[in-house]
Parts: sequence; C-alpha cells; structure tokens
Amino acid sequence: MTSARILLLPGWQNSGPGHWQSRWQAGHGWPRLDQDDWLWPRRGDWMAQLEDNLLADDRPALLVAHSLGCHLVAAWAAHSQHTRRVAAALLAAPPDLERPGIPPQVAGWAPMQRRALPFASTAVLSADDPFCDAPRSLALAADWGSEIVSLGAAGHINADSGLGDWPEGIALLAALTRRAGFTLPASAG
Repeated sequence: MTSARILLLPGWQNSGPGHWQSRWQAGHGWPRLDQDDWLWPRRGDWMAQLEDNLLADDRPALLVAHSLGCHLVAAWAAHSQHTRRVAAALLAAPPDLERPGIPPQVAGWAPMQRRALPFASTAVLSADDPFCDAPRSLALAADWGSEIVSLGAAGHINADSGLGDWPEGIALLAALTRRAGFTLPASAG
C-alpha cells in the first residue's frame, strides 16, 4: 500500500482553533485548503481552489471535509475530470443546503449535488445536527454512496461538540484509508 496525503476542507466561516480540523492541522501538520472568502463562499471559486491544489501534487489525496466542505467534495467530484487524484473522503456533518431559512451566504450552493462519489467515502453524521435533520443526512450520505457512521447526539460535529482532538475521527480516517488501499501518512509536524 502507498501513502496518500491529507487535505483538510473546512466549511463556511472556516474552522476555529478549538475545532478538530484545526487541532489535527496543529497536531499532525496536515494542511488546510485555504479559501479566498470564508464568509461569502462561492461554489465555483471553492471548487477551483480544490482542483488547483489537487493538480499541484501528484500524490493521491485523502479529503477530510466538515460541513460545507462536504458539499465542496460532492460538487467538485461531479464536475472534475481529475477525480482519480482523490483516494477517499471523510465527510463530517454535511448541512442541508435546501432547508428553509438557509443563510443567504450559502444559498448559492443549492441544489445539493447528490451524484455518487467516484471514490471511497465515509459520512460521519449526528442525530441532532442543527443544520441537517437525521433522515435528510442519511439520505444524502446514501446518495453519495458513503459508508455511514452515526455519532449519536453530537451536534454539528464541531468545536461545540466537545470532541477535542477527536481520536475516533482519526480511527475512522485510518479505516477509510485502508479500505481505499492506502496508508495514513505519518504526521507532518
């Protein structure tokens, strides 16, 4: 098995210092995909940023997405001709972008892309996510062809969920990586 690189994909407004993605970046040295506008995200701009990053490195990527980052993965995969650059994706807490009252900053991301992903994926869901009810998140993950893992009542699976360094998430990422035929890279830091 060969090693793949990790790429963290935060959602709308980025991931703050207490978020597990930020803690993984600090603790493991795994890079975050930076976006030009975290407050008013444009789907096409975010997709172009991801495409550019994936084309700049020949190593296969393990995408670790949270919230709107999950929809970035789905939208990018539906349009890119370079999906072979992705080994697998861990998708945590995808929000429902078609629900009533969606913030105007992310309304342009609807309709949600529901095409099956062309690479292995695991969707990590919460029974009480305030941004996506359980039946909707289960249906979305099934449409993507993702293995589904439920954390029970874990909110939006963010800093407010009290996950800390989220070692269970690392274990899920390692299992997904093995399932895709790769090894989890050693920490960069």
